[in-house]
Amino acid sequence: MPLNLAMSVLSGAETVLWAALALLFWKRKLQRRFPAMGAYLALRVASTPVLLLLLCGQSQHWLNDYCYVIYFFGYWAVYIASAILLFFICIEVFRSALSAFSGLMKFGIVIFRWVVLASIVVSLSTVSFSHRGILIIPDIAYGLMRSVSIVEICLLGFLCLSMNALRLSPRHMAFGIALGFGLMSANDFVQSIVVSMWTPLNAPWQFVYESGILVALSALATYCALPEPASQPMVMPVNSTIYRWNEIASALGHTGTQVAVQQPAGSFFLTDVEKVVEKVLSRSLKGSESNS
Repeated sequence: MPLNLAMSVLSGAETVLWAALALLFWKRKLQRRFPAMGAYLALRVASTPVLLLLLCGQSQHWLNDYCYVIYFFGYWAVYIASAILLFFICIEVFRSALSAFSGLMKFGIVIFRWVVLASIVVSLSTVSFSHRGILIIPDIAYGLMRSVSIVEICLLGFLCLSMNALRLSPRHMAFGIALGFGLMSANDFVQSIVVSMWTPLNAPWQFVYESGILVALSALATYCALPEPASQPMVMPVNSTIYRWNEIASALGHTGTQVAVQQPAGSFFLTDVEKVVEKVLSRSLKGSESNS
């Protein structure tokens, strides 16, 4: 099979998988738990046919050759919106994974937002900005997507390392979303390295890259299709490390706590001595009065 024909088949399969994933996701009403993920899938499903239509119109010279301009702004607008939604998806996955630990979840969300902000600043600061005018839009878009890819890989690594401590099942939907997007991000990084180092492998590697996307989408669709294990009450010993961390995180930020201040032990001792002395004096006075 020629490479161009194989790429066309894989691209069509990717479009079908995105549509199937969105259908399974909404059928199980998972958008209630992950609204950003639902918005991301809706954006992908709605924008893909429109962009393909504009791309076809460009080759057919529709709308007096304005299809390219519309496609350019439409494509990069969807690209930037997808990057922003992916940041919110990471926050949703992080919140869902730590839902059993309310203290760690609230404290971790604050740290996670600062990490996301730092990642965006670092990624945008490394952009060369060599282009001017509207051509700077792709540089900004690539910088945002690079930063969200780093966050996705770090999130997947965090869930893999802390799965036992968080009592998180591998079949949990939050882990499935992190796995799917983590695989896509790793695929993007490998593709950028291979293309930059071995330019002649650009065309064959596109086939491998598209296959990696299909694997990640298949993993996401599998998690949406299979039933999620029923949630059970979490039981852990009081001396558990993560339980103590959760209690500490719950206590952070709380104000107005009342503290009971006790008197020193010496004051209690002196008070008791005074009572004993008063009793002895009263008895001695009573004894002298009776003798007289």
